Amino acid sequence: MHLIGHFVDGKRVGGSSTRRGDVFDPATGRRTGEVELASAADVAVAVEAAERAARSWRDASLAKRTAVLFAFRELVHARRDQLAEVITAEHGKVLADAAGEVQRGLEVIEYACGIPAALRGGFSENVSTEVDSYSLRQPLGVVAVISPFNFPVMVPLWFVPVAVAAGNAVVLKPSEKDPSAALLLAEWFAEAGLPDGVLNVVNGDKEAVDALLEHPAVKAVSFVGSTPVARYVYQRGSMAGKRVQALGGAKNHMVVLPDADLDLAADAAVNAGFGSAGERCMAISALVAVEPVADDLVARIAQRMTGLRTGDGRRGCDMGPLVTAAHADRVRSYVEAGVAAGAVPVVDGREVTPDGDPDGYWLGPTLFDHVTPEMSIYTDEIFGPVLSVLRVGSYDEAVALVNASPYGNGTAIFTNDGGAARRYQHEVEVGMVGVNVPIPVPMAYYSFGGWKSSLFGDLHAHGADGVAFFTRGKVVTSRWLDPRHGGVNLGFPTQT
Repeated sequence: MHLIGHFVDGKRVGGSSTRRGDVFDPATGRRTGEVELASAADVAVAVEAAERAARSWRDASLAKRTAVLFAFRELVHARRDQLAEVITAEHGKVLADAAGEVQRGLEVIEYACGIPAALRGGFSENVSTEVDSYSLRQPLGVVAVISPFNFPVMVPLWFVPVAVAAGNAVVLKPSEKDPSAALLLAEWFAEAGLPDGVLNVVNGDKEAVDALLEHPAVKAVSFVGSTPVARYVYQRGSMAGKRVQALGGAKNHMVVLPDADLDLAADAAVNAGFGSAGERCMAISALVAVEPVADDLVARIAQRMTGLRTGDGRRGCDMGPLVTAAHADRVRSYVEAGVAAGAVPVVDGREVTPDGDPDGYWLGPTLFDHVTPEMSIYTDEIFGPVLSVLRVGSYDEAVALVNASPYGNGTAIFTNDGGAARRYQHEVEVGMVGVNVPIPVPMAYYSFGGWKSSLFGDLHAHGADGVAFFTRGKVVTSRWLDPRHGGVNLGFPTQT
């Protein structure tokens, strides 16, 4: 049985803990490996390696840092198919979706390659007589990244390239459900020239998380996961004096106005509701139909769902399995609860015949109509391929429904009315808004993050917020009464 360890100080290592977790292929239900679950002592070893590396890496020139980032980008790009295969083998999403995840991660690497511009400070000459002031941004030191199972490549790449480019050393704890991709990224970073200890990967569960939250050398923590755990990470990390950005769960609404192109809206609802088996924090799980379009829209969505193939992600299917047997059972229980509460199951995913091993963790795309706000299939983040349709009588009712949700991650409005779209983006209490775009994940040079219970902390992921999160501002006021002059050198100036 394949044993998956850690990556510390530039190499794969085993830990001191004897605890293990099972790794499965979700499409077959077969156990494919065991992952070491780090103890607090194992975490301390990784943090100590990061501390040593951070002292010199922070002084590495921007030219050196960007050279490593460019080389890393080329390695990931050249091996993106290999990375997608690893994602599919442990998470279960179809290969095309895994390849898309890698591409979105590459975009953040490319953004981090431009770190010299992002770190550029300001300068004010002669603020007082012969006195100048200027601003700097400097790295924090050791930072931790705790990433979820649903995006084992993209989410680590939201944070690690920016943190490293800014001069920090990183300890990454990926999900124990699909840990192999993170180890590959660490090896490729080392191959690209990243010094030993600047990026370390520690596999583990809550014990490892708590150790990172408590270690005094860890200055900041980036987390993505469910809202209860995000709240826990934020509170515990903040109490320990750390800077924390904890991205939580979501219940993303897609509002369809009567003037919308219903074919476009139906396509978008299927794509955004069932891609990656609904295991996306930006998945559309609540479709708000403003009457009188609900009957027509539901029929168009159901018709499109009949053509979806659920099965092994390596067989060209549209949707793969859920990540674990326990999670599949949990999502299935929500379907049962929806039926019991009186929602109408237009398409019941429990009846799916998958193109895959019968022992895989299967649940087909599920569509509920006539869902009401008190039903658990609406109130809870299901994190599975379950789309709920709620019917409202007006635009105002739709906005009130969205804003009443405790979550505020993403939302979309489908309409051909520019005035309505502009009003919606202004009034809705959500961090990321799409206009005729169902999953409004921003490009890497903007920042990703929601509002309300979808984010704990002030700064979002990647983009300008990411740079701000992984650096500290400093302002210098200086006076030089006797300017110094260098010697003569006619050589072309170079970066070192």
